[in-house]
Amino acid sequence: MGGFAMSKTYWQEIMDRLDTKVTRMVEQIGGKCPHFAGADGKFDDIGSDWWTTGFWPGLLWIMHDMTGKDLYKEAAWHWDGTLEEWFVKPTVEFHHDVGFQFLPTAVIKNTLTGDEDGLRRGLEAANFLAARYNPVGKFIRAWNEDKYGWVIIDCMLNISLLFWASKVSGDPRYKHIAVSHAETAMKYGVNEDGSTKHILSFDAETGEYIENFGGQGYSAESCWSRGAAWGLYGFINTYRHTGDERFLDTAKRIAHYFIAALPEDQVPYWDFRLEDDKRMFRDSSAASIAASGLLELAEVVPPGEKSLYANAAERILRSLTENYATWDQPEHEAILLHGTGSGTSFIDVSLIYGDYYYVEAVSKLNGWKHRIF
Repeated sequence: MGGFAMSKTYWQEIMDRLDTKVTRMVEQIGGKCPHFAGADGKFDDIGSDWWTTGFWPGLLWIMHDMTGKDLYKEAAWHWDGTLEEWFVKPTVEFHHDVGFQFLPTAVIKNTLTGDEDGLRRGLEAANFLAARYNPVGKFIRAWNEDKYGWVIIDCMLNISLLFWASKVSGDPRYKHIAVSHAETAMKYGVNEDGSTKHILSFDAETGEYIENFGGQGYSAESCWSRGAAWGLYGFINTYRHTGDERFLDTAKRIAHYFIAALPEDQVPYWDFRLEDDKRMFRDSSAASIAASGLLELAEVVPPGEKSLYANAAERILRSLTENYATWDQPEHEAILLHGTGSGTSFIDVSLIYGDYYYVEAVSKLNGWKHRIF
């Protein structure tokens, strides 16, 4: 990819390209609630209670913040209201992912515009998330149905909603729950070498740890790359909100594992411990999430360590930009190709959360400061 204007930096030019791309996406996606796009380049239209609902409007809010264009704000404005309607439906399927749903909708809306409904809805979601806390096991329950004692690594980013709620409400209980959950995830979900586990199972009655499952990873002994990215970003956020060095050390361990395990083009396979004949599908979403987390890590470490994480993030983002993006496919409704949800679903597709974290990370390289996660 070439032809960058000499008067602009590489990442400023990419921001301009994103502006052109996302403007087109607004028209293409319209009123859909996008999750994945397959080979035809068209996003699906998933139910608005699905866990990924917040990422498209969140991407739009960041673009509005970076460009000042009302087009993006207008397209994003209604989403937190749409999500709130699910709280009063008898078939509500919300679970711990209200963080992913309301942080990039209600919370960022309130942060950027002062909208009181955004504040109210964000706190409503935080109350819902806090109510899933098991005080005996010291964890936030992940999913519904009979999975009362299941915890997943993804929740390390959802708890950012609780840190925000404590900040805006003045009530420390939200933060206490977030820290308690992070301590449990750190103890049982992160291995000594920095690899991570996806699903942890506890006895919901006694709080005792039982076992872990492979979940979306290859096996219980492997390391799902997106799970590692969630953990990396989540633990550095927890450090940022608490100043507790244990969480910083954990984030570093995961970061070192992630960086060391990357293939030559810096975009991971969907699991880091695949057998050779299973290494077929990359996960660009894991790459973009990790890159954004690495940029956060670079901001809080001593000067001598900063380049390790910042350079790793930029290598990942350059590879995504030059090898995985759809700049030359204007009809394609997504930004990144070659995302993988797991080894059994959403394989080699475009994923809206991969696009969100790519835009978030590139925006950080262009000076964006309004942290949501």
